[in-house]
Amino acid sequence: MKEVIDGAIELLGDGQPCVLATVVRTKGSTPQKAGAMLLVRQDGTGVGTLGGGCVEGDIWFAAKEILRQGSGPEFKEYYLNEDVAARDGLVCGGTMYFFLEPFREASEFLPYANEVASAYEGADAVALATVVNVAEGSSTRLGAKLLLRLDGSVAGSLGTAALDSQAVEVASKLAEVGSVESLTTSDGAEVFIEGFTTPPTLVMVGGGHVGKATADLAHSLGYRVLIVDDRPEFANAERFPYAEQVVVAPYDQWSSEVSLNLNSFVVVATRGHRFDDMALESALDTPSRYIGLLGSRRKTLMIYQRLVSQGTSPERLKQVRSPIGLDIGALTPEELAVSIMSEIIMVRRGGAGSPLQMGDWYVDRAAEISQRTVQV
Repeated sequence: MKEVIDGAIELLGDGQPCVLATVVRTKGSTPQKAGAMLLVRQDGTGVGTLGGGCVEGDIWFAAKEILRQGSGPEFKEYYLNEDVAARDGLVCGGTMYFFLEPFREASEFLPYANEVASAYEGADAVALATVVNVAEGSSTRLGAKLLLRLDGSVAGSLGTAALDSQAVEVASKLAEVGSVESLTTSDGAEVFIEGFTTPPTLVMVGGGHVGKATADLAHSLGYRVLIVDDRPEFANAERFPYAEQVVVAPYDQWSSEVSLNLNSFVVVATRGHRFDDMALESALDTPSRYIGLLGSRRKTLMIYQRLVSQGTSPERLKQVRSPIGLDIGALTPEELAVSIMSEIIMVRRGGAGSPLQMGDWYVDRAAEISQRTVQV
């Protein structure tokens, strides 16, 4: 969403009004999830997406109406029934909840947007809480904001000290991982909280065949990519032109050459057991939320035994994903890359890694309904 925030900063800096439309909650199957953003300018153009189709078109129209009428923020519920889904060639059947917020003066949103943009660029992570829905008679103001910084300081307020405290507790868990969450207050108000940090970063330790395939795939998925190898011929700008950083260093020293945060994912896949050993030990010195080691169970156990004998705690080693990846029967470097990145996505998004296929009951039910229709 960096381009949306950057777009808002540019517009507000020029004194141009805009509307920020955000998906704050979803239920069921929907084309976008909470956190998706669309920025609508006064001339009708926009930045970002809410999933496309008629859903986005309707929200886009509502945003332009807010700008035309000079009205305030709105909370909208959008049920994707069969008629709506059919217009887009979809069968979603879910519900999307949107918050449309107009900004007409730089002082309204610009200070928050600047800190969010800095977090995207590598400064400390922040979390922004916004009141997106209020019940009738609630004293909470729609659009009230509170920004939490990693040092514990805050800017703004949601209206009461109690609500601010509740939001800060949730926000502190979201900032460094860039996640989102909603909370509902005792008087029926809904607060949307989103963490902002650098884009997810893949650190590929080992620039061989699997490393190359994994880094290529991570880049195509929007991850920042850092490459580490002790051989210049395997760690260079020609081999990895998209890498934000290429580190040529001994494997036991690489972590001192990079700056990582919690939103980092380390994959260790060097050219041999001896180097994997050192590379993993260095990876354990980072705050990365994911550390994976490519290799067999036997190799992994040998590495674990040595690290424990040198003082690494078993609890820390239990946080390592090894053998790395999801079990999809991968054999080639490209297939292994899919397995590895699938597991990373699962960890990042909170997935289960299980098949999405429906059970036989659903097929039987569809056949039964179809048969009834034919008979009628």
